Amino acid sequence: MSAVDRILLALGALAGLLGVAASAAAAHVSGADSLKTAAQFLLFHAPAILGLGALAATGTTHRLLTRLAAGALVLGLALFSGDLALRALQGTPLFPRAAPIGGMALMAGWLLAMVAAFVPARR
Repeated sequence: MSAVDRILLALGALAGLLGVAASAAAAHVSGADSLKTAAQFLLFHAPAILGLGALAATGTTHRLLTRLAAGALVLGLALFSGDLALRALQGTPLFPRAAPIGGMALMAGWLLAMVAAFVPARR
């Protein structure tokens, strides 16, 4: 397993950990709907990142496309969920348009995952 695959798997696990932490925090913060949304996105995408990392590591799918898909999901989560969490907890955005850019990166990640499913894996 390459270092890139190990990093992707670690980032997928980190997304799950942060999703659980954000869910717990949202339970104790009044009006934390955006924090709940951030937690849900982290928890929904963590297994996808882990799965894409595993597919890339085993060579089941096209490695580069699968790694790019996982990387786009990680980037999208950092921007989207990071922006929502900062707004909920500190009242300040990550940077202007971070959440929409993150949402676009998430959609790009899913599109890349779909493409990776159809491009033959190199052996």
